Amino acid sequence: MTQVLVFFDRVETELSRAQAELLTHADALGDTVVVTGSLPVTGTAPLAVKGVTGVLTGADHVNAPIYAPDPALADVVAAAAGELDPDLILGLDAPETVDALARAAVLLEAGLITGATGVTGSGAATKSVLADSWHTTAQISEDGPLIATLRPNTVLPVLVDAAEPEVVELDVAASSAVEILKEAELPSTGRPTLTEASTVVAFGRGVEGDLSLVEELADELGAALGASRVATDAGWIDHSAQVGQTGVIVSPKLYLSVGISGAVQQKAGMQTSGTIVAINKDEDAPVFEIADFGVVGDLNEVLPQMIEEIRRRKG
Repeated sequence: MTQVLVFFDRVETELSRAQAELLTHADALGDTVVVTGSLPVTGTAPLAVKGVTGVLTGADHVNAPIYAPDPALADVVAAAAGELDPDLILGLDAPETVDALARAAVLLEAGLITGATGVTGSGAATKSVLADSWHTTAQISEDGPLIATLRPNTVLPVLVDAAEPEVVELDVAASSAVEILKEAELPSTGRPTLTEASTVVAFGRGVEGDLSLVEELADELGAALGASRVATDAGWIDHSAQVGQTGVIVSPKLYLSVGISGAVQQKAGMQTSGTIVAINKDEDAPVFEIADFGVVGDLNEVLPQMIEEIRRRKG
């Protein structure tokens, strides 16, 4: 049976939706062992699900957890691979994970594919490219594990409770190369996490600092709220909401672009979305080139009609 090593840069008291998706995907491929730099005080309780047969973590993970961007995370993955000789090493398609797995790929002399939409037990990974207009399949060419990161919203997470897996400590400690001076949890908005949301409402310069309509639309759709760099630089929303080449990359099933021109830097962060709906008063805005549906009009006139219709249909 295929041996799958699933890497999480950290495990909290509850699994995120993306983590649940990845474990669901891994369970369909074979036996799963989780490797992580840190565990919650509750131990492996969040990982007590069908398919997870064990947990590997750094030495003294209770008193000295290994957090991103510590390069020791790559050493943890490499040490775990040395213990298990896995066929596949999977992670979330998030910056912290990509960074750690890229380092691990060098240590293991293994292939790395990022942004995959699926992986087979034989070591083949599929991904969408060129604004989701082409689908490619890559296969490892030599012996060794395939390392791949998977985009969120690719499988339906289905986890079945099981016994808590045993923890095995690896002889890897936190590095002195990086010192984390401060950590602060972002304030909760009550909306889904941007990188994991199945629906995203993103806004740009066109809202002119008034977020009332886009926030109302996002809440009606149960969506996350994203923004262009112009909007975050203006201070209208925290920089963590920036979607684009220098922000976060999202792959929701539905992406609504409101008042964003859609320059290439913005497209880089959302072009693999399932369905793209663009609303802009400039009919020549670049975003319409990749939109599945486009509305040319003033967002202050279009959004109230959308919100009203959504409410009507929701009854």
